Amino acid sequence: MPKHIDTLLLLALPASGKSEARRFLLNFPLEKRLELFHVADTTQLDDFPYVHYMRCVDDALAEQGQDRVFFKGPNSGFLHPLDWGTLLHLVGDDYAVMKDPKAPAPSKDPATLLARLDAARQAVGAPTAFESMTPALLKDLAVALQGETDRLVNELFGARPDTIDDKTLVIEFARGGPEGADMPIAPPHGYQWNLAQLPATLLEKAAVLYIWVTPEESRRKNVEREDPNDPGSILAHSAPEEVMRGDYGCDDIEYLIAQSPEPDTIQIEAHGRTFTLPICRFDNRQDLTTFLRGDPSSWPADQVKSLHEGLEGPMRKLWAAHEKLHP
Repeated sequence: MPKHIDTLLLLALPASGKSEARRFLLNFPLEKRLELFHVADTTQLDDFPYVHYMRCVDDALAEQGQDRVFFKGPNSGFLHPLDWGTLLHLVGDDYAVMKDPKAPAPSKDPATLLARLDAARQAVGAPTAFESMTPALLKDLAVALQGETDRLVNELFGARPDTIDDKTLVIEFARGGPEGADMPIAPPHGYQWNLAQLPATLLEKAAVLYIWVTPEESRRKNVEREDPNDPGSILAHSAPEEVMRGDYGCDDIEYLIAQSPEPDTIQIEAHGRTFTLPICRFDNRQDLTTFLRGDPSSWPADQVKSLHEGLEGPMRKLWAAHEKLHP
């Protein structure tokens, strides 16, 4: 099979069109997709299921008269912003499982997942939440969270293939900083710090497709896509306004591209090394992707053409940079 991108980090502000762009790519037959975009059939990881799970944990604690441990409130941001890194350590765990066909899928036991959350928090220096809880409270939490635990594991691993050697592993997430933040964005916000939380084995093989929209457009589409009946949906969830302005008011991708000595790359310092990641920006500031939410048979030909033209050039540059770094 022709060479393909091993691990594609699909990054953007919320609601920018990440999932829609992936859907568009997969609508091409494999041979044509490899020729145009160097993306094989895909399997996917995402940090949003863990965000939703954290909110479910907080809601379960609140119902039992306990303090929330992850968020300041049901419509607020993190109590400990280091939890942005917690999420990516969980993704890193999932990456290791995906890459090893002999590794079992994560357990559906809520107690095991709560212990994973504590371990990921420890890895970034955030306080643990569950090791000091009483056995009775942990048991009640496990009962309350069983359905959501099943959902999370099924969403991430329910369609796990036997091997991903012939696949492009797509990992979606969004990072940013407060409105008007100076560059470089101070940790634990921004891509510079957050990408460094991913494992070295992932960073060695990763390429970045960044979907470029303005923060204003991100906020508009974030509200537009919300489905209040399915808050755990990757496609239809909506981030709170406080989070959109305090955590996604800007991002640092343009800064990182400008700082890199190699064109079409960003550099990340992590694990005592410098990782150079090929990157391309797909300009979606004039919305080219929302129509993809409909059935492919209803996609207007002129919009398909515009999107194809807008995406093919950046992906060609991405592959050229990828080949230079990973011949």
